[in-house]
Amino acid sequence: MTPLPHRSHSDDLLSFISASPSPYHAVASAAQRLEKAGFRELRGTDDWTGTTGGSFVAHGGALIAWYVPEGAPAHTPFRIVGTHTDSPNLRVKPAPDTACAGWRQIGVEIYGGVPLNTWLDRDLGISGRLALRTPGGGTGSRLVRIDEPLMRVPQLAIHLDHSVNDGLALDRQRHLAPVWALGAREEGALLRRVAAAAEVEPDEVLGWDLMLHDVQPPGYLGADREFVVASRLDNLVSVHAGVTALTGAATAAEAPAYIPVLAAFDHEEVGSGSDTGAQGPLLERVLGRSVTARGGGPEDWSRALSGAFCVSADMAHAVHPNYAERHDPDHHALPNGGPALKVNVNQRYATDGTGMAVFAAACERAGVPWQPFVSNNAMTCGTSIGPITAARLGVPTVDVGVPGLSMHSARELCGAADPGHLAAALGAFVTSG
Repeated sequence: MTPLPHRSHSDDLLSFISASPSPYHAVASAAQRLEKAGFRELRGTDDWTGTTGGSFVAHGGALIAWYVPEGAPAHTPFRIVGTHTDSPNLRVKPAPDTACAGWRQIGVEIYGGVPLNTWLDRDLGISGRLALRTPGGGTGSRLVRIDEPLMRVPQLAIHLDHSVNDGLALDRQRHLAPVWALGAREEGALLRRVAAAAEVEPDEVLGWDLMLHDVQPPGYLGADREFVVASRLDNLVSVHAGVTALTGAATAAEAPAYIPVLAAFDHEEVGSGSDTGAQGPLLERVLGRSVTARGGGPEDWSRALSGAFCVSADMAHAVHPNYAERHDPDHHALPNGGPALKVNVNQRYATDGTGMAVFAAACERAGVPWQPFVSNNAMTCGTSIGPITAARLGVPTVDVGVPGLSMHSARELCGAADPGHLAAALGAFVTSG
């Protein structure tokens, strides 16, 4: 069997996904790779004056990273890759311990657009961050993950619901609570288990952001292993590709003509309206400070934005062979055919003709294919951070993404070559042209 192109990239992607069960872990994984490439972390309270080279700011489930070549003028335009770290899932309620009919269960909320049936009968772990009390009355945080079969949302046996194959109806409050033990409700049981995994005492924990994840590892599928199957492909494929493009630009022999930027936001799946989401001021604030840090003023900031361009990279829909009629008949994106260039004239995607040309040219320079995508007119179109970023910064933006199946499912599929295609195209985009 001849290996597919970019297999080494997809191997690395699988490692990245495995290390990133929550947005907070995804930020930590990206930061680790950036630091290995020579980037340094900056905090909002630091003095950024004179900073060049690679830098990044980590804020909760969001990360902004950029690379300033030595001697780059303060007005050098930005080339921005926008992505998001979050995925639809089940998130733990503040008072999670509950029970029913002799079973101990965990209360969860539904985060984002979840196909609920895909979370049934899966072995689930738990991950996220704990907010901790620190000496002196302050607070801090610590990542935590229990990457073992801890919980399960059990499907009702067909003997008790003979109509299940005629249409499964799940009540979001009553039917999604996972089981994890037998017995009566035990207040504080989950906190004790999670605190032990984080190696802290339960009374140190003041709050949490915890979520469930499928513990089945990512892998390859198909007659020739031509597909990747994993949780959170939407949108860790794009985060990983963006990190690859940025570190490649920083370590290339020739300095990029632009300031390459990676913006990995949180909360895209619920509208981006947060301090770490694309609707917030995080990206604008960081980019503005990077100009000021190099001695630039308002005129330099305006010039840097006026010459800027953004690629919003998010997963796209591959044509589904069992539901081909739900796609536009002339726009059937396929796995391993290269990134899909997403168009919607009603601005659910930010792509216009000029944007198409910029990204298509980047694909040509990288030597990778691309394919156009538009939704069936009779179907509601999804959206991304593209229109939000374009409106907030006033920069031309194009929406692209790796085509996949089962989007938002607990386990998704894409072509094994396409993550590498996307990374190569983004690398060409942030450095030249």
